[in-house]
Amino acid sequence: EYRNQGWNQRKENVRELEEKAEKEREKERERERDRNREIEIERERDRKREIERQREKHREKKRANERERRMQNERGKVNEELEKKLKTKKKRR
Repeated sequence: EYRNQGWNQRKENVRELEEKAEKEREKERERERDRNREIEIERERDRKREIERQREKHREKKRANERERRMQNERGKVNEELEKKLKTKKKRR
């Protein structure tokens, strides 16, 4: 009986240590999941930022094209007016 008591105590200690180790491994797995979740969230934010940056770049390009088109139209109108004035001057002569 006395010898069994020591053996049982050692078995109990081993079991407790194994449970403790398993709990620690579970905590580590949970921390790893949390880290991976954070990394995933950050990647998603970066992806959305990049998409928005591309959209803004596209919008700016469209605005620049629109400005250029308006300027070309203005130049065209000015040139037409100058040509009309020249034609009327030639007719007067």
